[in-house]
Amino acid sequence: MDLQTVFEATRQASRELAAVAPAAIDALLRDLADATVAETPFLLAENARDLALMPETNPNHDRLRLTAERLTGMANDLRNIAGLPSPLGEILSQKGLPNGLHLSKVRVPLGVIGIIYEARPNVTFDSLALCLKTGNACLLKGGSDAAFSNAALLAVAAPVLARHELNPAVATLLPPDRAATAALLAAVGCVDVLIPRGSQALINYVRENARVPVIETGAGVVHTFFDETGDLAQGAAIIANAKTRRVSVCNSLDCLLIHESRLADLPALLAPLAEAEVQLFADAPAHAALMGHYPPPLLAHATEEHFGTEFLSLRMAVKTVASLHEALEHIAQFGSRHSEAIISEDADHLETFLNAVDAAAVYANASTAFTDGAQFGLGAEIGISTQKLHARGPMGLEELTSYKWLVRGTGQIRTS
Repeated sequence: MDLQTVFEATRQASRELAAVAPAAIDALLRDLADATVAETPFLLAENARDLALMPETNPNHDRLRLTAERLTGMANDLRNIAGLPSPLGEILSQKGLPNGLHLSKVRVPLGVIGIIYEARPNVTFDSLALCLKTGNACLLKGGSDAAFSNAALLAVAAPVLARHELNPAVATLLPPDRAATAALLAAVGCVDVLIPRGSQALINYVRENARVPVIETGAGVVHTFFDETGDLAQGAAIIANAKTRRVSVCNSLDCLLIHESRLADLPALLAPLAEAEVQLFADAPAHAALMGHYPPPLLAHATEEHFGTEFLSLRMAVKTVASLHEALEHIAQFGSRHSEAIISEDADHLETFLNAVDAAAVYANASTAFTDGAQFGLGAEIGISTQKLHARGPMGLEELTSYKWLVRGTGQIRTS
C-alpha cells in the first residue's frame, strides 16, 4: 500500500464530502446500523480470531471483545448519530461592521482526521460515523491486536458506502504496523488532526513524534472523594458502579479518597467491592479499618506507586485524607484531568470541589462511569480529551468541527 497515495485520496474524498447532503449521510448511517446487526455472526467470528491471540489476563481483552449485545449497541449508536442535527453550517456568531461588511462565524469540517487506537474495535465505527456526520474523512490506524475485527468492520461498511455512492476513501483502514503509524504522524498537508486513543504510552508517543496537530485523549486516573457528610448507601452504590461496571475503560475508578472521620464506615462502603473480588491497596489507616472486614487475600498495603495508577482491572487504591483541601491536593498531584467525583451532603463542599478540580468531567454525587459520549447525549465519542485547547471531555460532533469567517461586502476596500 502506497501510503502517500492513500493520504492524498483521503484528502480528495474529504473535499467531495462537502457536496453530500446531511440527509444522505443519515440514511447511510442507518443502513450501516442494519448491516452491522445482519453481519453479527461474521463480525463475531473475526473478533474471535483476535481474541484467540490475546491472553484473557490482558487488561485490553475486555475492550477487544465483541458480543452480540455490544454490536447491537454499536448499531444503536450509529442510529443515534444519524438522528442528531448536523453541526455543519451552524452560525456561531454574526455582526455587521461600520464599513458595511457583514461577518458570519460558521462551523465547518476539520477535513481529514487520523485516529490511532489500540484494541478497541468499537472505535472503528464510532470514528467513521462521527467523521461522516461532520463532513470529515478519516484514516483509521487500529492496532495489530484488533486487526481482524477492524478489517471485518470496514468490510461491512464498504458495500454500504458503495450503495450510497460515497468515495470509499472517506474511511480508510491503514495497515496495523508501525510503518503506517510513522507515515500518519508525518502526513503534513494531508492530515488536519490526529486523535490517539489508547494507553498513556501510545498517547505520549503520538504527542512527541507527530508533525501534524494532535488532540490528546488522555488516560483516566480517576478518583472519588467520600467526605465527612457523604451518604453511606449512596456512596456504596456510586463507588461500586464506578469501579466494577466495566473495569477496562478509562472512566473506571482507580482511587477512593475517604475522610478520616468516616473510616468506621469503610467496610460497609466497600462491601460491594468485596463481593466483586476487587483487590484493594489501602494506606495504613484505611487498611486498619478494613482488617477483619474485607477478604484478607484481597487487602494489601498501598505503596506510593499505587497512587496515580490507572489499574484497568479489579484493583483499586484507598487513601485517607483529613480534609477537602487534602483531597483536592491529592487529585491535583495524581489525577490525569479525566474524571473526578465527590460524594457529599455539604453544599459548600460540593461547589468547592466542582469549581476547584481541574478535570474534563467533575461529578457531585454521581458515578464517573457516565463520562462517555453516548451518555452525554453526543451519540458517541471519538475520544475523551484531557487537554484544554479546541476540545475537552467526550468529543462528539461539535468537537470534530472548526469554523471559518464568511465576509460579505458590497465593494469595500481597505484604505488604511
